[in-house]
Amino acid sequence: MSASSTARRIAATVLAAGAMVSIVALPASAHDGDRHRTPKVEISRVQADSPGRDNRTNRSLNAEWVEITNNTRHGINLDGWTLKDEDGHRYRFNDVRLAGRSTIRIHTGEGRDTRTDLFQDRRNYIWDNHSDTATLRDDRGRTIDTESWGRHHHR
Repeated sequence: MSASSTARRIAATVLAAGAMVSIVALPASAHDGDRHRTPKVEISRVQADSPGRDNRTNRSLNAEWVEITNNTRHGINLDGWTLKDEDGHRYRFNDVRLAGRSTIRIHTGEGRDTRTDLFQDRRNYIWDNHSDTATLRDDRGRTIDTESWGRHHHR
């Protein structure tokens, strides 16, 4: 057997082995990626029912909130994004940048915005204690995430 045919056989064996590894590994990694994929930005928690009596005090209103989490390493500009309930109450993010791997809490009542807490400055509750859906949309109106509870729970 010549050196060139030996080299060709070795190359063919290496290529075939590499192809087999790819075939075996690819479906597993592709499947795991789909099943366990973490969204870039998501509604991570909702407290629709503020603790205690619903007496519409600012303290009670601010105990009703939605958390938005950025799961990427990079900051995301939320300017123009909206958070909406089923009744059409809409909060619009203005000049808000959500840092990488961080969470921001959007309270219903009045307060001073910080990098971790935003306030809708409302005097009435937004989220239904028993059943509602929070919808987060980007500045182009595309649905980024929804979170439902009660009879509309679908997650």
